[in-house]
Amino acid sequence: MRISTMRYLSVIFTALMMLSAGTAIANERYGKQKVVYHINYDDPKKQTGALRNIQNHINAVGAENLDIKVVLHGNGLALLLEPDSLAKLKKFKHANADNRMTARIDGLKNQGVSFNVCANTVKGRKVDIKTDLYNVDDKDIVPSGVAELARLQQMGYVYIKP
Repeated sequence: MRISTMRYLSVIFTALMMLSAGTAIANERYGKQKVVYHINYDDPKKQTGALRNIQNHINAVGAENLDIKVVLHGNGLALLLEPDSLAKLKKFKHANADNRMTARIDGLKNQGVSFNVCANTVKGRKVDIKTDLYNVDDKDIVPSGVAELARLQQMGYVYIKP
């Protein structure tokens, strides 16, 4: 029994060493990154895929090595749109902030990802950020989604549109 315990501990130790070596290799390969993800479409499958891409990005590079911003404008606000708000907001076809989607969003936010919402879209589509959007505060609102994308790229953020 003692040998199997030693073997078990050896396997655990080896796994931990491989995991930390993998992280070190990823850090060496990718370094620090600043990235902006652009979402302006309302397809729930595409939005789920975009969030999965972001999580895969974090898994590969490490949250501590990433500064990720998601900029949403136009139909992209459907990602954060509460299903109960869809009936009153006629300019949206989808409201994708269901339990599964909000769990993904919360998971990404807990890893440092910020979600920036276009004020032009909010105003133009008469969205109430307090009642219609999931987990959005005034600090998450940017004057213009497109202008924010340009500003972030000027600041050295790499642009990705999944």
